[in-house]
Amino acid sequence: MLEKIKKIKEEILSGLSSTQKDAESFRLRYLSKKGIISELFDSFKALPSEQKKQYGKKLNELKQLATQKLEEIRASGESTGKEKDKPDLTRPGIQLPLGTRHPVSIIRREIIDIFTRLGFVISEGPEIEDDWHVFSALNFPQDHPARDMQDTFFIRRNPDILLRTHTSSVQVRVMEKQQPPIRTISPGRVFRNEAISARAHCIFHQVEGLYIDEGVSFADMRQVLLYFAREMFGQETQIRLRPSFFPFTEPSAEMDISCSICGGSGCNVCKYSGWVEIMGCGMVDPNVLDNCNIDSEKYTGYAFGMGIERIAMLKYQVNDLRLYFENDKRFLDQFISAW
Repeated sequence: MLEKIKKIKEEILSGLSSTQKDAESFRLRYLSKKGIISELFDSFKALPSEQKKQYGKKLNELKQLATQKLEEIRASGESTGKEKDKPDLTRPGIQLPLGTRHPVSIIRREIIDIFTRLGFVISEGPEIEDDWHVFSALNFPQDHPARDMQDTFFIRRNPDILLRTHTSSVQVRVMEKQQPPIRTISPGRVFRNEAISARAHCIFHQVEGLYIDEGVSFADMRQVLLYFAREMFGQETQIRLRPSFFPFTEPSAEMDISCSICGGSGCNVCKYSGWVEIMGCGMVDPNVLDNCNIDSEKYTGYAFGMGIERIAMLKYQVNDLRLYFENDKRFLDQFISAW
């Protein structure tokens, strides 16, 4: 038995056993119920009483040595694991997937670029507005349908505080603070209480333009809008102006462009008419100028407004407005080459 104890002790101290590389294997071999040291203790019980004192001390020393060695193996394993968890700062980083600009942002930037080349400046204002800047200053009668709760998100009444339904409110703020000449565009987000569908949404984006100076005419407006249409949709694009009505412009018009998909021959996008509506426009009503303390006898001007999503739908042939708001990466990845 002394020879066995000595041999096992040397084996443990040498560290050459493959089992000592793994704490669980070491425990099973030496310290489990069926391990080598447990077998020695079973044999120890059969020894005569006079020999137990001599062998018992050696066995206890061997068990303590094995237990200490097991703790060292476990500690070594934990240390190795922690080292593996540390990041290697010399390794190259993980390449992140390339994001894209949103199609609405791309078109918004293109519209701004076109009009800034013509001398228009960008004006911005609050999305939470009051009745004066959204309706009253723009010549909306008190009984106009746009004031109804079905069309407008009112936050509170008396005084009326609401989410702006158009960025014309920004134009009012500009006219209140600045005398002509005024040449500005107002891009921004607007809100209307509409059912969400493929062709409509309660949140959308607009760009509205305003030019006020002496001698500004309807022909000036037409030429600027023709320039915009050709810069945005191509030099072959034609426009037409149809009579319409807006409270803040007189005369007013809807502007159509020749369908860029069928070239004017007729398709399902233009409803086989060869024309697609893209914006409203007109000469600023003198009442609006007077409301903003601008002399309507001296100055004239024109205004126009378009939906950015509408322009993006025509430019990229998107058939569902809801796609712009779903944040689907598969949809957005299609525009990676557009910027």
